[in-house]
Amino acid sequence: MGLASGRPNTRLGRGDRPPVVRAHTVWGLRPHLRSYVIVVDAAALIAIGVAAAFTHWRARDAVLYALLTGLGAITVEASRRLREPAGASKDAHGLWLLAIAIMLPPFYVMTAPIVAALLTQWRVRQTLPHRRVFSAAAVGLGYGAASVIFHAVWAHPSELLPDSQTGLLAWGLLGAACAIIGWLASTLLVATAIRLDDPATRIGDLLGGPASLGNDAAELCVGVLIAFCVAISPILLLFALPCAVLLQHSARQAQLGHASQTDALTGLLSPVAWRQEAAVRVARAVRSGAPQAVALVHIDQRTGGQPAGHSQILREIAKTLATGTGRYDLAGRFGREELVILLARTGGPEALCIADLLRARISELAIPASPQAGHDPHVTVSIGVAALGDTITDLTDLLTAADAALYWAKRSGCNSVRLAGRPPAGFQG
Repeated sequence: MGLASGRPNTRLGRGDRPPVVRAHTVWGLRPHLRSYVIVVDAAALIAIGVAAAFTHWRARDAVLYALLTGLGAITVEASRRLREPAGASKDAHGLWLLAIAIMLPPFYVMTAPIVAALLTQWRVRQTLPHRRVFSAAAVGLGYGAASVIFHAVWAHPSELLPDSQTGLLAWGLLGAACAIIGWLASTLLVATAIRLDDPATRIGDLLGGPASLGNDAAELCVGVLIAFCVAISPILLLFALPCAVLLQHSARQAQLGHASQTDALTGLLSPVAWRQEAAVRVARAVRSGAPQAVALVHIDQRTGGQPAGHSQILREIAKTLATGTGRYDLAGRFGREELVILLARTGGPEALCIADLLRARISELAIPASPQAGHDPHVTVSIGVAALGDTITDLTDLLTAADAALYWAKRSGCNSVRLAGRPPAGFQG
């Protein structure tokens, strides 16, 4: 897994390093995130040192470690042509890490993610080094904990593999439990960093959706089977390699599919993905007679002060929409300066109130203007709202009516909200 991008911090350390350098190192992260990343990295280094001090070094373990990390390298190379998504990403290294965690002392599984991170940085995609380092540290700590637990319960996993069915089941269940522990611990460490960087990030986005979770479950199961193969005979790993390559491809494809539905700038649904999902929901609402509304949000022309960058403004507004709407609402990117929300089970008057609350929150945003300037409080939006009714019976009608309402909001002086069918009284176009 990779660490999502942190925002450059312009308040601390100014003058110590050039802004461009700060933005591309751990020192450019937000203070809380920077401290967290440093603590996790330091904890991983200390854990590796402690584990090394308690490791009984054997040539057989080194050979098995080289074999498993080598097979992991093959899976990386086999999927190299599938690009790695930007931001937080997942792969299928966990199945090899689990075998290392179970069959070898904890030191080995704490260092294996470093090898995988270096290879991915070199052969797949180059990203900011501190993200790779943090990801390797988080995964190493997670699976290191799993290894400690397994060896504390089962001191010699290969030499004492039982012949009875009950013993085999106990061994497998312990391996599965440690797989879950390793996955949960590493995922929690990375997810915490992402939430520190962007508190508006949703848990579902962190996990990558149902397809990604399915791949994680398959990875854990195959990882236990690979560890079992190693316990019987390392030669059986030859049969596990094709499964690992397929899982790596599947994990990447699932992430790329999820990423294609997300707008990279705002983190909301992309225009195409939003229209597809919204069309299905609106059609379902029409059949059931449930209320449904659309709010079309457009950034007003900014006046006064030094305007913030367009990208930063969109990101901040998108966060406000994501945190200010309900669980079943659907927010997405609609245009260069437009965002859109499908308000589930919401009629016109209620949608108007929700849109006005969002407008007020956005007008209060303090968005950084530049590394040298203060803040520009003059960012506002106009919102057009439309709801299903006698003459509005599908998504196209909703968007057309919302766009017309947005026109009235703009012509009324901006920073306002209008409901379709209710132009301002006395307005002379």
